[in-house]
Amino acid sequence: MAPPRPVVPEEVPITRKITISEGIAIKELSEKLETRAKDVIKRLLDKGIFATINQTLDGPTAVDIARTFGAEATIVSYEEEVLQEVVEADRPEDLSPRPPVVTVMGHVDHGKTSLLDALRETNVAAHEAGGITQSIGAYQVVGQGKKVTFIDTPGHEAFTLMRARGARVTDIVVLVVAADDGIMPQTLEAINHARAAKVPIVVAINKIDKPDAQPERVKRQLADLDLMPEEWGGQTVTVEVSAKHRKNLDLLLEMILLVTEMAAFKANPKRLASGTVLEAKLDRGRGPVATVLIQNGTLRIGDSFIVGAIYGKVRALFDDHGRPVLDAPPSTPVEVLGLEDVPQAGDRVQVIEDTLKARQIALHRQGKLRDAALAKTARITLEQLSAQLAAGDVKDLPLIIKADVQGSVEVLSETLIKLSTDRVKIKVIHAGAGAITESDVLLASASNAVIIGFNVRPERKAMELAQLETVDIRLHTIIYNVTDEIKKAMVGLLAITYKETSLGRADVRDTFRITKVGTVAGCMIQDGKISRDSQIRLVRDHVVVHVGKIRSLRRFKEDVSEVKSGMECGISLENYNDVKVGDVIEAFVKERVSEPAMA
Repeated sequence: MAPPRPVVPEEVPITRKITISEGIAIKELSEKLETRAKDVIKRLLDKGIFATINQTLDGPTAVDIARTFGAEATIVSYEEEVLQEVVEADRPEDLSPRPPVVTVMGHVDHGKTSLLDALRETNVAAHEAGGITQSIGAYQVVGQGKKVTFIDTPGHEAFTLMRARGARVTDIVVLVVAADDGIMPQTLEAINHARAAKVPIVVAINKIDKPDAQPERVKRQLADLDLMPEEWGGQTVTVEVSAKHRKNLDLLLEMILLVTEMAAFKANPKRLASGTVLEAKLDRGRGPVATVLIQNGTLRIGDSFIVGAIYGKVRALFDDHGRPVLDAPPSTPVEVLGLEDVPQAGDRVQVIEDTLKARQIALHRQGKLRDAALAKTARITLEQLSAQLAAGDVKDLPLIIKADVQGSVEVLSETLIKLSTDRVKIKVIHAGAGAITESDVLLASASNAVIIGFNVRPERKAMELAQLETVDIRLHTIIYNVTDEIKKAMVGLLAITYKETSLGRADVRDTFRITKVGTVAGCMIQDGKISRDSQIRLVRDHVVVHVGKIRSLRRFKEDVSEVKSGMECGISLENYNDVKVGDVIEAFVKERVSEPAMA
């Protein structure tokens, strides 16, 4: 008969407290407990758990084992643990002033992006679909020899989520209020976000060049909201500006720098970098790309880091003008290359010296996410099935959402789910950044879902499969149109008045600059035909970059009315010259069709 196993006493007096991070390895736990790793493995064996020295433990098991050694363990995320260690190691002499991070907020169309443009002397607003900002942009501006980092957040109410995220990383909020419109619903929303983030507010009263501008009315409205202007004896800094005429912009920068001086923002550029992902996307040529705001430390090429459940090693860094840089000090927005996957906007970035440890944490988190996703899938299917059977008349509208950047994916998902009513339940069964792929179409086919593409196009094979499987793909570039279409579909008012027919597709093989004409694209027609009067869209990496008309269509120096498949031709576009090799020109025509009779 085998000898009985030694019984570990249940109650061991707690003599100390330790902090452990998620996914802690047995070797690390033994060091924290100041005991031998083989003793920890033995305790696990007594509990029926077989483990090796480098194996990671889940939180409850690690806490349980620590208790048997007389230690009370508190679990923190790895980032929190690193932060605790770093804060303890920070010396006052290492802290140096850093640029302020300023978030520009306000109502839609009150001139936030135009104001940033004027400060930055570029033209971002012209590239936005419908003149409305669709995702977060971050820029650095120099005023009085000092840098200021600006974050431009979208102003429409659908982007509350993004705006809240913008306020979390910010030091100062510049609230843009149009002098002719005054305080509007999203202005109030922006004020609430700034107050929740406990950050100072500087009010920029814009459009004072307009004949119906009433800056004094805006100040009265601000006073009613407990934002008493300074000249009226209050604490709120207000600056009357005109983005269009570049009036008082220096004064605005001066006020921001004054607030910065009073707040004395500091950081330690010598420590390991940490920051927040403002935006992330999948770029076909460069892989996953994240726009990161470095909040402390300095990010350098070659650094290993974790962001959420994703491991990365910095392969390249680009500043807000797209120029390569070697490092990014505190308060700098940079584009980071070298991630293994696309992170979520809002995720924290933490550099880790130990590459092995970084990979270990990423794998542990991926495992937890996978388990959660599996549990969720199994539970939801059964619950929904029974709910539908019980209700009888409840209809489901399953959607697959694909967008160019992660921020837009989140906003669309949030906005569309909120449209659910008692009669129609909207389910987002999959959402992600990047082109519409074959797997998206197969998933839509299996679940009778509609695919919503925002600023992206389907891959060629995906388009063919969608036609074969009769999967409905809806493509949009303005977010309101998506919500409008879904609302109409839900109340049965969706009347298709225009039908789009694809005519042909051309690959851009070369580009030429011709005086008085602009850029001419040397193309090979891949499918169908391209005719002189057809509408076109220019697609780069499956993302629509321009929609417009053909200016000239030539073949061997002669103007032609159409070019068919297999032929080469030269195409120049109306009012657009930024055509690049590798782009795809799609020709299409929109035909009006009769509206179906209402039931």
